[in-house]
Amino acid sequence: MAPFFGLRGRALNAALIWAVIMPAYILFGFNNGVAGGLLDLDSWIATFPRINTLTTTGETKSSNSRVQGTVVAMYTLGSFFGALQCIWLGDRLGRRRTIFLGALINAIGAIIQSSSYSLVQLIVGRLVTGLGFGALSATAPNWQSECSKAEHRGSVVLLESLFISAGLAIGAWIEFGLSNATGVVTWRFPLALSAFWALCVMASILFLPESPRWLVKKGRLDEARLVLSALDDVAIDSEEVESDVLEIQESIRIAGDARFRDIFRNGEQRLFHRVCLAASGQVFQQFSGINALAFYISTIFQQYLGLSGRDARILGAAVFTWQTVCSPIGVLTVDRFGRRKLMCFSAIGMGCCMAIIAGASSQTNNKAAVAVAGAFIFMFSLFFPTGFLGLTFLYASEISPLSFRVPMTAISTG
Repeated sequence: MAPFFGLRGRALNAALIWAVIMPAYILFGFNNGVAGGLLDLDSWIATFPRINTLTTTGETKSSNSRVQGTVVAMYTLGSFFGALQCIWLGDRLGRRRTIFLGALINAIGAIIQSSSYSLVQLIVGRLVTGLGFGALSATAPNWQSECSKAEHRGSVVLLESLFISAGLAIGAWIEFGLSNATGVVTWRFPLALSAFWALCVMASILFLPESPRWLVKKGRLDEARLVLSALDDVAIDSEEVESDVLEIQESIRIAGDARFRDIFRNGEQRLFHRVCLAASGQVFQQFSGINALAFYISTIFQQYLGLSGRDARILGAAVFTWQTVCSPIGVLTVDRFGRRKLMCFSAIGMGCCMAIIAGASSQTNNKAAVAVAGAFIFMFSLFFPTGFLGLTFLYASEISPLSFRVPMTAISTG
């Protein structure tokens, strides 16, 4: 059988996106949003009464709210440790095997969550799911950018924002549809569906090329030449392939022997400066408020803006659908306007939107104020994917030297 299913050139580059990156980042969005839409389901509350904030009041509601927040955040905590483990595993296993391992652990976590009959099992499932996806999300952008030509890298990697938004929208619409059903299927099926996207990644990743930069770094030059010739659709002994190999070798030589502790020193390559920039982008992405929307969009509309459960789910799904529609703006403009300009534009827009949302949502008895808050949630979902959703992953990968790319992106993603 021909390597990579016999695909070469554009067809192979397209396969990297549609067979691995698309399901991986649909999984990203799906995992981020799936729990928030389940919190007010009758069967969910009956199974996990300790995190019921819908029909409780007073001190009980406050206590349950804290437990609920902790349970939902277990996924994020798991992602943190999953990303950090790539500091040691990423360069040892290679990009493909790390992605496969992350997807496998995510699928196991999804099975644990969807079969939960106790709060402890749910917590363990969310933690395991996060561990797997942390490794996957820290590695996939590196693999994609290292397999892409520099002139197209920005727009290709920024497709991640489109897929993440699509994952959020898919999860929200599935939960809306199942909310009309009864029984435990209304929450077990959405949690189990996470395993489907992980299985899609596992089914394809090992049949596609390894990162040529990782292969060169490990001294596997013949394999690197085979991958480069397939990606560029040129002969394996062509000057173009040999030039790419020499360029990668030179970048590795300049970086020297990579030692983890070197990241925390500046020196000629300003490594500590670079890792701080990479981490800052990801930190500010999380501080933007997107996780509050992704995890609790239905709760915000229902409990804070006074909408019915049905209307809250419809609007929540509509917000993420709108975000998906807006995502191509960043894809089409990132290589034209550059990274910093898009990030600054989005940061200003998101800050203004959040300020207006905070003010308007405090007037829950004022219908006009509620409408304004809802409208600016939609506006926030225009700015966020344009310059912050996928761009922070791209920026972290691009400013990291090859020898330090895995630990730097692992730290920034964590």
